[in-house]
Amino acid sequence: MRRNRTLWFWVFVGPFALGLALFTYVPLLWSVGLSFFDAHNTVTPTHLTGLDNYAAMLRDAAFRDSLKTFLLFTAFIVPVTYGFSLALALMVNRVRWARAFFRSVFFLPAACSYVVAALIWKMSIFNGVRFGLANTVLGWFGGDPVAWLSTTDPPWYWLVIVTVRLWLQAGFYMILFLAGLQRIDPALYEAAAVDGARPGWTVLRHITLPQLRGTSVAVLLLLVVNAFQAFDEFYNLLSDARGYPPYARPPLVYLYYTALGQGQNLGLGSAGAVILALVIAVVTVAQARWLRLGRTDGDG
Repeated sequence: MRRNRTLWFWVFVGPFALGLALFTYVPLLWSVGLSFFDAHNTVTPTHLTGLDNYAAMLRDAAFRDSLKTFLLFTAFIVPVTYGFSLALALMVNRVRWARAFFRSVFFLPAACSYVVAALIWKMSIFNGVRFGLANTVLGWFGGDPVAWLSTTDPPWYWLVIVTVRLWLQAGFYMILFLAGLQRIDPALYEAAAVDGARPGWTVLRHITLPQLRGTSVAVLLLLVVNAFQAFDEFYNLLSDARGYPPYARPPLVYLYYTALGQGQNLGLGSAGAVILALVIAVVTVAQARWLRLGRTDGDG
């Protein structure tokens, strides 16, 4: 019987484990290996360069600027998405009828492709001509059309990037917060009402947010990692037939052009990918320690 269970386990799990190894772990290890070689136009290099690729990437001002850009993007998009998702969850949780409908409506954008959403924002909403929805609304109030994706002073392109990311992600994190809200014991709110606590900010601060601590930590960690891995919306919003502009260039877009662009320097691109992975790991660990992940209230 035990032999049969083991056999059926590998029958169901084996194909997925094999696919995960072939299409995830092997490419990752191969990429790390390539970062130590001079790999121009080849994935089987022979000339070992050691840490030269890493030194070249760290000396590259464009790569450093891409990291700074994404630190700024992360510092803005994480709290905005967190606050907006929590607000949606609190509103949906208070709805007495059609709660499933509102939950589905707000979650629906999470099923949309990043590429499709970016093209909708670029072609229909923030089109740089007078026919775009945003410019049409501006025209109603007497405003002039704005080239949203090419204006750098002020940098209106950030408005486009942030709003499309917020629309795509808020519903998913709203579901996580809803699950956390539904685990809170209603007796806590009843006891607070008996003690004279007013519904609103006082109850939110002293009951709801502390009870959502575990969910909040998970949401913040996911938001930070996803922010550093953003690629689709940036590439599809800002690139055109002339290529990608020099502003708002995230690390993954920069590495894409480094590894698959005109030079096809796969070794240099792999080194940049390893550096980016280390940055994500350091930021995530630092955030987890700051949020005291895994500690109980009694730990020092």
